[in-house]
Amino acid sequence: MIRSLLSALTILLAALLVPAHAIAPDEILEDPALEQRARALSTELRCMVCQNQSIDDSDAPLAKDLRVLVRERLVAGDSDSEVIDYLVSRYGEFVLLKPRFAWHTLFLWAAGPLALIAGIIAIVFLVRRRGKGYAEKVVAPSGLSSEEQKKLQELLDRD
Repeated sequence: MIRSLLSALTILLAALLVPAHAIAPDEILEDPALEQRARALSTELRCMVCQNQSIDDSDAPLAKDLRVLVRERLVAGDSDSEVIDYLVSRYGEFVLLKPRFAWHTLFLWAAGPLALIAGIIAIVFLVRRRGKGYAEKVVAPSGLSSEEQKKLQELLDRD
């Protein structure tokens, strides 16, 4: 019973992990090579509605329009870079899921590593600062004052 339940659960999880493509049968090109190129380009382009999904995965009407436009450009004889350039000129750099490395996108590319370096530096300073503060707070044990000695002796004498 448990074995069949685990098998069913495994099959269900495997079915959920398969990527879903939103491409309708009427969009698919007859030429398999062109369709392969269209699929590769579609995975690099952002759905302007969903924003963190490629147009290949999105069901939005705009994504469908972009998929059709990519296929039209490929059938017209455009190269992959010409299709990308056309879409960037029409929709801006935001249409690319992975922005190009250029002077105007330098901050996007540098922000991650800079944040990592800043975090490491902050942790190092914090650890050093805590280390110094802790060392300054630790006081070497000193002898008891005469008053403390008397109180201690009184407590010891009681027992």
